[in-house]
Amino acid sequence: MHKLFFSSFFVLVIFSCKQKKQYTRWEVFGGSKENIHYSTLTQIDTSNVNHLQVAWVYHTGDADTANHSQIQCNPIIIDGIMYATSPRLKLLAVDASTGKEKWVFNPQDSNQNRSFADFIMNNNRGVTYWEDGNDKRIFYTAGSLLYAIDANTGKMITSFGNSGRIDLHDDLGRDVHNLYVTATSPGIIYKDMIIMGSRVSEESDAAPGHIRAYDVHTGKLRWIFHTIPQPGEFGYETWKDTVAYKNIGGANCWSGFALDEERGILFAPTGSASYDFYGGKRKGAGLFADCLLAIDAATGKYKWHFQDVHHDVWDKDLPTPPALVSVMHEGKLVDAVAQCGKTGFVYLLDRETGKPIFPIEEKNVPTNSELVGEEILPTQPFPTLPRSFMRQSFTEADINDLLPDSSYQDLKKRFESYKTGNVFNPLSREGTIVYPGLDGGAEWGGEAFDPETGLLYVNANEIPWILSIAERKTESPKNETYLQAGTRLYQSSCMSCHGPDRKGSGNYPSLVEVNKKYDQQRFTELVSTGRRMMPAFKQLSDEEKNAIASFILNISSSQQKKFIAPAKPVDSFRNLPYTITGYNKFVSKEGYPAIKPPWGTLNAVNLNTGEIAWRIPLGEYPEFKQRGIITGTENYGGAIVTAGGLVFIAATRDGKFRAFNKSNGKLLWETDLPSAGFATPAMYALNGKQYIVIACGGGKLKTQSGDAYVAFALPDK
Repeated sequence: MHKLFFSSFFVLVIFSCKQKKQYTRWEVFGGSKENIHYSTLTQIDTSNVNHLQVAWVYHTGDADTANHSQIQCNPIIIDGIMYATSPRLKLLAVDASTGKEKWVFNPQDSNQNRSFADFIMNNNRGVTYWEDGNDKRIFYTAGSLLYAIDANTGKMITSFGNSGRIDLHDDLGRDVHNLYVTATSPGIIYKDMIIMGSRVSEESDAAPGHIRAYDVHTGKLRWIFHTIPQPGEFGYETWKDTVAYKNIGGANCWSGFALDEERGILFAPTGSASYDFYGGKRKGAGLFADCLLAIDAATGKYKWHFQDVHHDVWDKDLPTPPALVSVMHEGKLVDAVAQCGKTGFVYLLDRETGKPIFPIEEKNVPTNSELVGEEILPTQPFPTLPRSFMRQSFTEADINDLLPDSSYQDLKKRFESYKTGNVFNPLSREGTIVYPGLDGGAEWGGEAFDPETGLLYVNANEIPWILSIAERKTESPKNETYLQAGTRLYQSSCMSCHGPDRKGSGNYPSLVEVNKKYDQQRFTELVSTGRRMMPAFKQLSDEEKNAIASFILNISSSQQKKFIAPAKPVDSFRNLPYTITGYNKFVSKEGYPAIKPPWGTLNAVNLNTGEIAWRIPLGEYPEFKQRGIITGTENYGGAIVTAGGLVFIAATRDGKFRAFNKSNGKLLWETDLPSAGFATPAMYALNGKQYIVIACGGGKLKTQSGDAYVAFALPDK
């Protein structure tokens, strides 16, 4: 306790001397370009937080409850105006002191020739602001388009790009217009450029995830960083196939950036290369997939990288922008970058060199894959410190024992049938337990860092998943019917998300009764455009889409029709021999996680020592709370930390918003939201009053969709 106090005290003293700005505003996604989710505002503190009350509520009016819409947006506040997005990707300007609407931009209004589905095909986690005198712009993405909007009027700035927008399919070095390209997280401003990442498909048809910088005035491309290196570029030799860069996609920065403006260094975390779960067509370590990249923000030139997973076949993307932190190490204050992973690790690296602050060891992992052509690499990196903020194994002793005996025995029997025992076990036909799971560990909500104490706050999911491999049927037999072709195409294109029985899996919905919602025309439009987590399948012909529709919608009138396969060139990179049978959480008959609680946690990690300062369950199930058991729940969205001694977080499926004492994790305040807050809150002050606002969009984890932004403040004296 004394060691922690003195370490924190010296960090506070040195930081106070060094600090050049106050974190009193929320003008950037994550609170600041350092992405530390931190506020120096102190009006709300540990002594009065229990008096918080609703200051205002704004309803967007466009929740899509039938399709489980969400709001994942971390809003920004500029000159008293909150800028945010709605469930259907409208851009909003709202008075941040009253909740009164200023203007709304609807992207569909300026794109009459585009399907409405184009504007609900991706979630949005935030927007970007730039100004030069009276020229004030909001940049945000809806569908595949990056818009420049006048912050004063809500009108498109037609001098930018193509009449006010840029198609993110462009400028990637090869034609990807039939592939899925969007951006769920906002770009970041460096001088007169907006730097953009992207979200792409996770299947074999993925576009490359190159990082691009555009001129904020004209929309012209200023630089591009190839996350899949090309001949002559550093990292090219880590791909065994010399033409992989022409065919492989992914390795994309989908979660956003952090930026050291003083040094001009952009920090970009990337995801895995595609296809996520089979690497036989992308052998080698595969830079710059699963990397934290340090890039010269002015030129896009490589500075350094750290790869957290070599040749990833487990979908262990780096899921959140890092936090730029200063930590005490060996008696010195070191500027570092803290990157949280789905693995439950914090990778703490020197900001200028990428050298680990604490040792990171390469350890042997299993390589005995049963998949033909797969080459698992023999080692993976494991940090010695900081300590993992979640469990790293799932053994028989960890099976959920809160259930009736019959359910427990069922879990035990299933557990014994799966491959387990190592976090990097190769995938298998019988099923492999993936734990930490596909949604973390950490997720896109990310971490909050307190410069006063050196504590990093990160929420974690502790849900095991099961991945099973199946052979993919890609060739079209002769004399197929529509039903036979639709079944085959479903297995090769849809089963990995919706499961072999069409009942859905993970975060993907059931398709069993989708014919009650869609006719053939609307269904094929959806397959063509995609929606949120579902990519667009523009590579499928109309004949193939109609065949899939006949199978999924059970259109008996067309199922016996002869299927005429379209002539297509053989694509050895995309016609993979394997797929997964679904994104399946390992749960009991009742739907509870197969592992003992906690199922979701909030953690405080001391970055000066590498030790866990405290850990608590985050969220609750009423039926277990009645028994005196706080289990935690799956959670999405991040925390913020304040100089007033508080950590605020929503994120949980129980729909509550909570404040904790940042020193010890004690719950100080909680309230029910109108819908679950799967988003990171924002904190700001106006006219002497401190506010905290959270998007309440629900929609995930079978919760009710919502359309509200709710702001809280202390009552007037």
